[in-house]
Amino acid sequence: MILRPATLEDGPALATLGRESFRAAFEHLYRPQDLEAFLTQTYAPDAVTSEIADDHHIHCLAEADDGGRLLGFVKMRVPSPYGEHSDAANPIALGQLYTQPDLTGQGIGAALMDWAIGEAVARGHDAIQLSVWSENFGAQRFYRRRGFAKIADIDFWVGQHRDDEFLFERRL
Repeated sequence: MILRPATLEDGPALATLGRESFRAAFEHLYRPQDLEAFLTQTYAPDAVTSEIADDHHIHCLAEADDGGRLLGFVKMRVPSPYGEHSDAANPIALGQLYTQPDLTGQGIGAALMDWAIGEAVARGHDAIQLSVWSENFGAQRFYRRRGFAKIADIDFWVGQHRDDEFLFERRL
């Protein structure tokens, strides 16, 4: 597996993987119109490409060793939109950590998380913050094993649907 920064040319592939991963995990929770509104806003190729181009988002991709298949990605955001929930002086947000739905549990997410923690430390951040659905127990276990703990209850909107989310943080 190769980890590398995203380029503008990766925008469409990241948008596709983001949509596929979100659908695989959460599609059953939402009305079709809410899901489509969210996916169109969050994973439109132009929206993802714009995030890659701006100075507030950092993307790392995991690719197959032959440089072929996109296996997963992680996205971080500076400044963290969750800063008000913590006394951390310079937090960074982990906004997405996705793998191909058929590859979950094969170490890709762990490698991307290790990269994200190292990147946050190298950039001088004192915390990483992320939101996780209150009923996504597998993801919560994954984050807890990596030193994250719940610090707040927050909302997450998918179209007109509000989810109960937990805000997790890891101090660096």
